[in-house]
Order: sequence, then C-alpha cells, then structure tokens
Amino acid sequence: MAADIVVETTSGKVRGAMERGVSVFKGIPYAAPPLGTLRFRPPQPVEPWSGVRDATAYGNMAVQSENVFALPPDLLKIFPLGGEEKLSEDCLTLNVWSSGLAGAKRPVLFWCHGGAFITGSGSSPWNDGANLCRADDVVVVSFNHRLGILGYLHLADLADGFEGAGTAGMMDIVAALEWVRDNIAVFGGDPGNVTIFGESGGGAKVCVLMALPGAKGLFHKAIIQSGPAVQMADRTDGTNTARQVLAHLGLEPSQAGELRKMSSARLLEAQDTVQAGVSRAAFANRRRVGVNPVIDGKVFPGGPFAPGAPAVSADVPLMIGTNKDEQTLFIGHLPWVADATFDSLPEVLHQYLGARTAEIVATYRRAQPHMRADEIAIAIVSDLGVRALSLQIAERKLAQKAAPVFVYLFAWETPVLGGRLRSCHTLEIPFVFDNVGPAEITGSDPARLPLGRTMSRAWLAFARHGRPGHAGLPDWPQYSTAERATMIFDTTCRIENDPYGTERRLWETTP
Repeated sequence: MAADIVVETTSGKVRGAMERGVSVFKGIPYAAPPLGTLRFRPPQPVEPWSGVRDATAYGNMAVQSENVFALPPDLLKIFPLGGEEKLSEDCLTLNVWSSGLAGAKRPVLFWCHGGAFITGSGSSPWNDGANLCRADDVVVVSFNHRLGILGYLHLADLADGFEGAGTAGMMDIVAALEWVRDNIAVFGGDPGNVTIFGESGGGAKVCVLMALPGAKGLFHKAIIQSGPAVQMADRTDGTNTARQVLAHLGLEPSQAGELRKMSSARLLEAQDTVQAGVSRAAFANRRRVGVNPVIDGKVFPGGPFAPGAPAVSADVPLMIGTNKDEQTLFIGHLPWVADATFDSLPEVLHQYLGARTAEIVATYRRAQPHMRADEIAIAIVSDLGVRALSLQIAERKLAQKAAPVFVYLFAWETPVLGGRLRSCHTLEIPFVFDNVGPAEITGSDPARLPLGRTMSRAWLAFARHGRPGHAGLPDWPQYSTAERATMIFDTTCRIENDPYGTERRLWETTP
C-alpha cells in the first residue's frame, strides 16, 4: 500500500507516495501554464502555492493529434505514444522517482520523451522510472512540454511579439532542467550529476540541448537513442512553415496575433495539414522541414551537430546508438515494402535515394545476400535516417577530443506480430527502463528479462560514472574511428568492431 510523503520545493510543498520502496511524485509544475497571452511565449516562473499540493497523478499531456504516425491498429495497440491523461496547453509538469530522499547525492536521469516534436508524453508506461530506482540508488525525472506549433512556430521574422516562439518548447525543457538544478536535492538527487537521455524525437531534443548555451551546466552526460539531429530548421525553414500555417488559417502575417485567440483544436488542424505535406524525399532531412525547433541565432545559435559537434557541450560524455531494424515500425507494414521484390526496389526507393538508388541497392544486396527485398528496403531507409546520422554525430563528437563517446546497436528481435517488427524503432525503451515485463511489444520470450536488467544497468552505470560498462557486459571500449567498437545488445551481448561497415562507408560518400 502506498504511503504519503511530503517534500518542499522552491514553489511550495508537494505530496507524493512511497511505492514499493520508491518515492514517486507526479504532475509537479515547473513553469506557469502557457495560456492566453503566454501562448507562444517563453516559459514563465510558477506561481508559488500555499499548503500541500497533491503530486500523485500525472499532469496533462501536451496538445497533440492521435496516431500522428498513422500506425495500423495492431501496432497502435502495443505502441503507447503517450499516457492516458487529457490534452491541454496547461502541460508544463514533471515527474520524479527517487530511491530515497535522504543520504548521499544520487545520479539524476532526465528523460526526454519521443514523438518527434509533435506527440508523446512523459507518462508513457514504458518510461516509468521506478525500476531504475530499484536497481540502483538514483533519481529519474520525466516531463511534458509544449509540442507542435504551440512550441515551435517561428513567427519572429513575420510578426512582432513572437520572439522565441520557434524555440518555446525547448525553453520549456531548459526550464525543467533549471527546476532540477534548484529542487532535485530535496528529492535525494545530485544537481551536479544529471544525465539527459531520450529516444527518437527525445534523442533529437538531447541533441538540441547539447547546442543551447542556456542549458550549459544543467546536465553533465548525454544519451541519444535512435534520435540523431545533425541539422535543425533555420530561420528560413521555420518562417516557411509559419507562412504555411498562417495561410491555412486564412491569416496574413500582420494578423498573427489572432493565433493567440484561436482554439488549440483549430491550430492543431492547421499543423496536421502542414505536416502532411512533408514528403518522403525529405526523410533524411526531416529535422528541417515541418514543425521543429528553429535555429534563431539567440536561444538556439546553430547546429546541433553541423558543421561539427557543439562547443558548448564539448566536455559532456556521450552514449549514442540505434536499433537494427528501425523502420519496420513505420514502413514495414506498407505494401511497397511488404510486397517488395528486387525488381521493384529501385523504383520505390528512388524517392529516398535519388540518383544513387541503383548503387546503394546493389551495395546492400552484396553486403547482405541473405536478406529479402523487403529487408533490404528496411535496412536502407533505417540507415539513411537514423544509423548513418548517429554515427556522424559520434564522429563529430570524437573530433573534439574532449569527452568519451560510446556506441551501441540494439539487435534483439521481438517475437510479437509474427516477428515482423524485428529490432524496431522504440523497442529498446522498455529495456532501458527495465520495464519489459508489462511492455506488450516485447512479447513473452524469457530472454527479454535478463537483457532488460543488463541494458538498464548500462544506462545506470553511464549516469553514475560516464562509462556504461559493468560486470554483466563484456569490456566496452570507447568509440574510435580506428576500431569503431560497438556494443551489440542481444540475447548474448557482445562487442563488434565496425558492424555493417560496408554499409556505413557507403553513407560516408552520400552528399
């Protein structure tokens, strides 16, 4: 039975609960609700409260559309994009799990949820932090922040009064990190040892945070899971998206102030229309098209990893990795993939690969002659948009010669849905949090349980020491361009030097 527990934050007292040895607090506000005149503005301080605020239920999820990735019903059933809370612009809250509120300072793991920059939440059951706290003496934080055009519509070059609108969602995350700096000690955490980590869009948020001067010193280690962001939208890209949104709503730039009066539902409809226009041809460059944080030269000065790794986070150790079959989740069920033949591949992949289609298909077929046509298609699109960019980030971080880099490849295949997902995008999340037991996507293979313990211990070790190795893994060397040591997470974990090296070298020559 859960027992109440009260902690005093800088804004007031909060009441959480003790659950099987873990102190749990949910729905704590870290910034003022961005409503009314605060819509599109940078986050503002929380209004302090008197008495004790209940913190036993998750806060609202950010405004977002349902099933933005158009997953079929069988996939949607086992793939929780977020939690079950209501949608609201009043969403700037966070959640804390702690092994203990007293004693030694504990490493803090700060989770950035996925969902590109348009969907998701910190209340997904996959990223419940309790099991990490039970495995080690740590504190875990998750949070919600503004998504979509409410967080990333760059209007500053079109209208007055919208300074920072294109980075508002990222400034929310910085505000959450500032809350951690100012409050996490009373939850048993060490504000001087914070690891930011995230998957997919959450990994992209980690990339951006690494390039923000305003986030310097608020975190000390970083983990990017299947979420490389080399280059984000610039002001021209962001302004183009903003013009499309205004046009869909029948507004001129001089009428942008009307956006603060419209319902969130109407804004969301405009966002969905603009997002639908993002073509497959832009897949590898998807962080620059549609709704994304905008390099404004102020809050977000450039990059994150173009032309090189950001100097502001040069001293931050990095762990980065991908899943073997990322794109089975998104395109594996589509007829052009599921029914692919080697004769059809050049035509259907041309929209992704352009003039190099024949060369790339031929190289993959030679490198992996055992693969079917649909598997080749998945491998190519996965590498194009995720793995090649992740390794590019690793190399640019290495070039700074200021902090270690560790690289992994998650290769365990789920047996669900007849095994068609293999090592799909997002599959590693319940393993990282050691929540594989209740995660339907992992199936019932007994091998998933020890792998969950092994992987979560690696993330915990990295958060504590800046090195992910532990006694349950073979020796995990730092990444280098000479050896390219990569930890393969599978039923049997192992180190391989330069796995899929032929394919990696192919993308190095891609413009």
